[in-house]
Amino acid sequence: MSGFFDIPSDLQHSYLGLIGLHLREALLPVLAGLLVSLPLAQLCVRFRWLYAPVLGLTIVLYAIPSLAFFVVLIDYTGQTETTVMIPLAVYSLVVLVPAIVDGVRSVPPETLAAATAMGFGPVRRYLQVQLPIAVPAIIAGLRVATVSSISLVSVGMLIGNQGALGNLLNDANIYHRPELAVTSVLTIAALAILADVALILVRLLLTPWMPRKGAVR
Repeated sequence: MSGFFDIPSDLQHSYLGLIGLHLREALLPVLAGLLVSLPLAQLCVRFRWLYAPVLGLTIVLYAIPSLAFFVVLIDYTGQTETTVMIPLAVYSLVVLVPAIVDGVRSVPPETLAAATAMGFGPVRRYLQVQLPIAVPAIIAGLRVATVSSISLVSVGMLIGNQGALGNLLNDANIYHRPELAVTSVLTIAALAILADVALILVRLLLTPWMPRKGAVR
């Protein structure tokens, strides 16, 4: 059993170290994508004509294979985790932008009218009224983006062992140790499940007004 967690020294990390590295490489891009998506989505809501080209651009960027992204970035950021995280942040936009736009647009017009009557400007109304009501849609987008990012980090093994737990897949082949591949796959799956559950709990905390029956799904 210890062979599953006996990490080859060439990876320069322990098993727990690889988990920490994997989470950092997966979650920071999603956070960056969220920070970009929030103002971008507000622009798309305010200027409806902007939504179609923005969504089209994110889809085009999402269609670019990660390896092609690496080839372009590697001259600027080298064989580092930054080269892995930039494409993941870009990929998250295709999920987060429409999720936030749909959530904000679902706010009832009478709620917006009441906020305006109370003296809320566009920015304050967006931050204090529209975003809180859109939390379920935003969290739904974050769940998809986070699970996808945790999975895609493994591709970083193609550029000098920058795939965190995914590096174990390469070492499993090099050292003929299939147990390393099992460890990699099961750990990545467990991290994705735990991250998804954590986001569901965040949604429950932020939306106490929503019904709780069948909430975890």
